[in-house]
Amino acid sequence: MTARVYLDWNATAPLRPEARAAMTAAMDVVGNPSSVHAEGRAARALVETARAQVAEALGADGADVIFTSGASEAAALACAGRGLVAGDIEHDAVAAWVDPALPVTGEGQAAVADPGATALQLANSETGVVQEVPAGLAVCDMTQGFGKLPVAFNWLGAEMALVSAHKIGGPKGIGALVIRRGCDIVAQIRGGGQETGRRAGTENIVGIAGFGAAACAASADLAAGKWSEIEHLRSILEKSIAERARGTIFVGKGSHRLPNTSCFATPGWKGETQVMQMDLAGFAISAGSACSSGKLRASRVLRAMGLGEEAAASAIRVSIGPGTQQDDVLRFADAWCAAEARFQARRG
Repeated sequence: MTARVYLDWNATAPLRPEARAAMTAAMDVVGNPSSVHAEGRAARALVETARAQVAEALGADGADVIFTSGASEAAALACAGRGLVAGDIEHDAVAAWVDPALPVTGEGQAAVADPGATALQLANSETGVVQEVPAGLAVCDMTQGFGKLPVAFNWLGAEMALVSAHKIGGPKGIGALVIRRGCDIVAQIRGGGQETGRRAGTENIVGIAGFGAAACAASADLAAGKWSEIEHLRSILEKSIAERARGTIFVGKGSHRLPNTSCFATPGWKGETQVMQMDLAGFAISAGSACSSGKLRASRVLRAMGLGEEAAASAIRVSIGPGTQQDDVLRFADAWCAAEARFQARRG
């Protein structure tokens, strides 16, 4: 039997062995990080080591890293009650807290007028389009760009940024809000004084340890040029499809994109149908953000970019990663193009 091929890395990356090892070791740490005895200090040391690892990987020296349950909680902590604006391309975790008033170009760029009152993603999870982040931005969602792009929190000049461990091969259920020193937030989860009083609750030391280890490994991959190799695989994939399915629309191809992301549409061929057909053929892909899939409606991100309802509802996303091989993308291209040919034949 042919092995399945995972091509949905933007939804979640497979757990890195470094993260697994760090989490296994953390399970044997008995103490509560808030306790002052030796066991508690050992747990605290584990948390602070991981905090330093995440900060270094993010290029966030001199900033505060607040551990959360994920990027969605970090978004709520950063955006709630602030009256921020954004384009209608933001992830649902941010979109829930902002006014989607900013215009968006056909290439997926949001037009920012007042950075200090704006939330803006570094890169879009569906299309891979990378934004031009202005200095002084209130909130930057770095979740998809973290570990894939050579960028640092300190370079961006944003007040706050959010990230999630499972996008870089860490565990699910752990993320962070990065806060420039001097900026303040109102705690949403209150009780104890954990995370410098900004997020109450005993720290998830197992998840935090895995996050720190994944951040180190992701930084090493980026420094070694791994994502340039991945971008080459993405080019092979798109070329193979474009040569055989000439009516395919590649979304955002003229923009700076994440090196691993390809979003394309065949108008009239529902994205959900394609996902199911490819699943049966042994390939895991998606029809947009994992947090929005299954809702049976055209992507609001693609609609904001000017795609019509039919094209937007027909888009799929293929996202690859460090474990993807050239044979994986070529096999997928063959399977998808065969299915696309059958669709066109039925269409007449």
